[in-house]
Amino acid sequence: MGQIADFLTPPQVSAWDVVDVLLVSLLIYEALKLIRGTRAVQMAIGSLFVLLLLYLSQAFPLRAMGWLIQNLLAYAAFAAIVMFQSDIRRALSHLGRARFFRYLGRSEREADTVEEVVTAASMLAKARVGALIVFEREIGLRNYVESGIPLDAAVSYDLLITIFQVSTPLHDGAVILSEERIAAAACFLPISVGGQLDRDLGTRHRAAVGLTEECDALAVVVSEERGEISMARHGELERNLSPEDLRQRLQTHVLQRRDGKSRTAVEADR
Repeated sequence: MGQIADFLTPPQVSAWDVVDVLLVSLLIYEALKLIRGTRAVQMAIGSLFVLLLLYLSQAFPLRAMGWLIQNLLAYAAFAAIVMFQSDIRRALSHLGRARFFRYLGRSEREADTVEEVVTAASMLAKARVGALIVFEREIGLRNYVESGIPLDAAVSYDLLITIFQVSTPLHDGAVILSEERIAAAACFLPISVGGQLDRDLGTRHRAAVGLTEECDALAVVVSEERGEISMARHGELERNLSPEDLRQRLQTHVLQRRDGKSRTAVEADR
């Protein structure tokens, strides 16, 4: 009767037990996502079959089978490392790209993003190739991202230069950067209808000003006619910037603002 009472008595579950189960469930879910569609699925099924044979060898008098499987399992870890080395690298790389770890190295990636954009803008300006690059800040730009072609690619100057080549289908529109990645290209932006802009400014400049009038985004524009670099912020356009000028402004309004809104960035926003 005591054993029956113990069986019917619900176990004491603490908050740590819930956290433990959730963490284990998350790990299993991520592991299944990683091996989905790979050869690891077949190997996992084979491993389960071997474990089933081991259980049967212990439940029934199958000594030869038990001896063979136990000796094979001693080398299973080394065999798994050799056979799944590429999958293990991919899993560790996927783990390193998790949101938590991306947050820890965010400032370094933002600095790299700024350098890549400055390099791309200066090279495009020398080649007189038009470009429009938008930095997403506090206000999301999802509506504009959905209007273009999704990429979700790492920010690099060579990719930006390739996108804005006239021979590519993505050159006509804006590239939007979100969370230090190229979210989309060929995006449509609202055109400013203000009369304060010079008449010699084209659609790219008016789109940059129009977007920054509606939100806190930054827009870098390269003119294909004059080969000059401009930056739009809060509906105002700074023209004829040198690469060093552009770097300083992006460092002020992108890096420092995201690092806790330092005093310099706040004063600049005012």
